[in-house]
Amino acid sequence: MISINVNPAASGAGLNLGKSNDALQKSLSRLSSGRRIVNSSDDAGGLAVSMKMAAAQKRTEATAINLRNIQSYLDTQDGAFKIADKVLSRMSELTTLARDVTKNSGDVENYDKEFQNLQLQLTSLGTEKFNGVPLFSTNYTGSAFSVPTSEDGSQSTSVTKASMDSDPWVSMMVKGFNTATTSSGTTLYIPAGSTVGYALNDPLTQVATASLTATSVSSSGTLTYGNSDEFVDVVQMALQQMADMRAQNGAEMSRVNFAQDLLNINAINLEAANSRIIDVDVAAESSQLARFQILQQAGTAMLAQANTSQQSLVRLLQG
Repeated sequence: MISINVNPAASGAGLNLGKSNDALQKSLSRLSSGRRIVNSSDDAGGLAVSMKMAAAQKRTEATAINLRNIQSYLDTQDGAFKIADKVLSRMSELTTLARDVTKNSGDVENYDKEFQNLQLQLTSLGTEKFNGVPLFSTNYTGSAFSVPTSEDGSQSTSVTKASMDSDPWVSMMVKGFNTATTSSGTTLYIPAGSTVGYALNDPLTQVATASLTATSVSSSGTLTYGNSDEFVDVVQMALQQMADMRAQNGAEMSRVNFAQDLLNINAINLEAANSRIIDVDVAAESSQLARFQILQQAGTAMLAQANTSQQSLVRLLQG
């Protein structure tokens, strides 16, 4: 039936042209933004997953930054250990020089002048900080703090704040010591002002000294010919403790490095996974763009044809 009031062909052509125009505009938006999901209606579920992945990626990158700061903290701590090792090595040399029977008391006093200055340097090293955070603990057993190594905080590692100035053997090199003998004949070294002693063969175990008889050998931190033999023993233990602290530092540094590598890999994988969800496939979308452009041109031409088809009614009316 030919009708004057309606033109179904033109209406259908107009509807299809509108859809082609919408699809073309969406394709242009995707290609210009580089995103497959421009609006939430494009893929509501995919957008939700993408938002969580993007947040996880940011947290992962932030955790990696935190670990780089911890790496710097451990590097600074290790630098202090290097200096402490040199200081103790020089103190060890001075204690050996003080044992020379050919040196008079004045010579030993001269050794002691450097010895006491090195004691002050050790004390200073024990108070060093990194960005206001102490590098070393005031507890002789040391302390530790937990460092997250995963973006959700479910995994962590410990970083030790070793005890330098408060380590009993290092402390004895600085503040002095007394010696005492147990009933079994074991010699204990007692830090100045302390009520516990430590044996050379058990350097960390504390032994109460209340029932022990102190020997005549003692030191207030001053190096003399009389206490040089004992200072040699103490400095050897102090060096051993320093080596243990530095080994712990190196072990923690190694783990932090590996944890940081894992975070960097995770960040790359999260970025790639998120890209597969939200980013546009340029090759596929370019093909779609060409398709929609052709449909738009064809729709425009067909709408024009549909509009002109009604002109045949005029000839019928003219008779």
